[in-house]
Amino acid sequence: MKLSGHTLFNNAAIEIDLRDDSVASIRELTATDSNIQIAPAPIDIQVNGFAGFDLNTETVTPDDVCAMVRALWRVGTGFLCPTIVTGSFDRIFNSLSAIADACKMDPLVNYAILGIHLEGPYISAEDGPRGAHPLAHVRDPDWDEFQQWQDITEGKISIVTLAPEKKGAIPFIEKLVSDGIVVALGHTNASADDIQAAIDAGAKLSTHLGNGAHALIRRHPNYIWEQLGADELWASLIVDGHHLPPSVAKSMIRAKTLDRCILVSDAVALAGMKPGIYEFAERSVELTEDRCVRLVGTEYLAGSAIELARGIENSVRFAGISLKESVSLATLQPMRLLNAEPHVEAKTNFILFEWDAAHHKIDLIATIVGDELVYHTETKK
Repeated sequence: MKLSGHTLFNNAAIEIDLRDDSVASIRELTATDSNIQIAPAPIDIQVNGFAGFDLNTETVTPDDVCAMVRALWRVGTGFLCPTIVTGSFDRIFNSLSAIADACKMDPLVNYAILGIHLEGPYISAEDGPRGAHPLAHVRDPDWDEFQQWQDITEGKISIVTLAPEKKGAIPFIEKLVSDGIVVALGHTNASADDIQAAIDAGAKLSTHLGNGAHALIRRHPNYIWEQLGADELWASLIVDGHHLPPSVAKSMIRAKTLDRCILVSDAVALAGMKPGIYEFAERSVELTEDRCVRLVGTEYLAGSAIELARGIENSVRFAGISLKESVSLATLQPMRLLNAEPHVEAKTNFILFEWDAAHHKIDLIATIVGDELVYHTETKK
């Protein structure tokens, strides 16, 4: 099989020669009449589940993890940081073990997992900032506990989201940073001083900025403005039209600039499922007809039901940026954040798609990860 098109970032015409679903060669063409775009495979640093596979259960298995990763390839997400949220020690331990074992079982899944994102349990206990995380399991940072989790993953935890106002959080951040872990602020009710102390300790990211927050907050100052104005902090954004209204997404992308924004899906197991009532993180959640996930009976959101490609589309639509700029927020920027360039660039990792400029829509044709064709629209692999 031969696939050809134009590379998105430098508009070069190339042909990819595939043999037995593996990349045999790539050559540059003088020209091609193909309207297919070829871009780096997107990287999602916050994925809680997808297509019915939930990472945050007592029963998740390595096979579930592998199946979820492969389901993501079919919608164009090439790389990810599987995300484990607040829970009991044993539930988190089991989820982390399943991911670690999946990486041992399947070399390509191992290649696609750039690290694990631990979101909680060291977050605010307040309604609003806590989001959908179960109150019973919210707690202060505990280095010994964290080390047990890191040990079972053999060092794969690469991002930790926490609230800097928690007791012991600042020295905990310093230890994480010294171990090369990206520290993200999120699900927090922090003061300006708390946020600055976290930055001084090495915190680098704001997790899903504008979410995991009170429904009503002080006009200013508040913890959203403080993080938005901190040049030291990157920001991950859920651009699904629900977590951030279009005007807010546009304003945040402009304030942080393209160099410090990262698109995430924050997808839960409901992504790719039919509307209805489900369980997530030990809570009842509803997936609505317009793909919004809320805690049942509340206005609080509980993860998203989109894939990363939809966030790319929406960023073009909402923020008025180019397709190239939007794709960079889901490829180049997360790669930089994780210092993953050598790993990702060592092999062929592309998505091929057609771009419907009138409707801001990506029509995925193929996904290539680690030199392997892992999805093609004709074969539905």
